Amino acid sequence: MFAAAGVSVVKIPRTAPRANAYAERWVRTVRSECLDWILIWNQHQLRQVLIEYLRHYDSARPHRSLDLRPPTPTRTLTLVDSSTAERPVGLDVLGGLIHEYQCAA
Repeated sequence: MFAAAGVSVVKIPRTAPRANAYAERWVRTVRSECLDWILIWNQHQLRQVLIEYLRHYDSARPHRSLDLRPPTPTRTLTLVDSSTAERPVGLDVLGGLIHEYQCAA
């Protein structure tokens, strides 16, 4: 099946059982937060969903290892006076499955 799709299988070394831990963690995260909640009809739809989730994962989703910051934040957060603060605006990702919040411009 993999060869028909043009994918080569790379086996992990027998002496390094944790070599695949990062990939397994990402697959678990994308399945539990995204793919378990969406019915996928074809490869094109799967690709579009994964592209959108990856954008959210890299630019908006908080990561515990980074002190609840995304790996590549879209904006720098600064403290402002509450009287002049901008109101947050909600942004639905993947049809409302995931919610992001940004300050209104």
